[in-house]
Amino acid sequence: MREFAYVRATDVAEAVGLAGPQVRYLAGGTNLFDLMREEVERPEQVVDISRLPLSAIEDVPDGGLRLGALARNAQVAADDRVRRRYPILARALLKGASPQVRNRATVGGNLLQRTRCRYFYDLGAACNKRTPGAGCDALAGFNRGHAILGASPSCVAVHPSDMCVALAALDATVNLTGPEGDRSVPVTDFHLLPGETPQVETMLRASWASWRGRGSGQRDLPRHRHPHPVPSHRTSC
Repeated sequence: MREFAYVRATDVAEAVGLAGPQVRYLAGGTNLFDLMREEVERPEQVVDISRLPLSAIEDVPDGGLRLGALARNAQVAADDRVRRRYPILARALLKGASPQVRNRATVGGNLLQRTRCRYFYDLGAACNKRTPGAGCDALAGFNRGHAILGASPSCVAVHPSDMCVALAALDATVNLTGPEGDRSVPVTDFHLLPGETPQVETMLRASWASWRGRGSGQRDLPRHRHPHPVPSHRTSC
């Protein structure tokens, strides 16, 4: 693991202000630590947001629930309101990882985790998601667990989150905050298909790409996941 600077954000505004192309945010760390150990991610600075007050699970007036971005996966899966009103979400979280990981992993981190494609983690393999323009060894390699629908000639990797599938079925909304204020997007629009730019995985990275020429970084931080009991579905990678 390479040397990096560590900063603990004291509030959301400070965390947003510390954004940059070589900055990564730390919550539970269950995915980031793996990526840094394998040198897939090589941040110059890690901003610890784990102590920000974003872990609450709250009822909202329309009958839904607001899940804090820092709510632990185990906390959400065990919440009686989630178990009764959104059992698909509770089951997805329980099947998504071991108890040890669920006790550390957060809702926001689950949403933003990177693919588990073996070629993405292998620095000796060609991967457009890791190194744009390098090619995709998965296309002609071991790809049994890769995308059938939604893939492209540039990438066949899939997003690994069971939780996100449940949130899509529940027509959830993702609430974001950034230097220009708050905004909300449907969870089904939050993740992007690979197309010719598989390195751009979410609306956050798309926003970062559009601003990078001005010296900025990731523009928004997830604040909440808001599942509603309205069924819908979508197939994507």
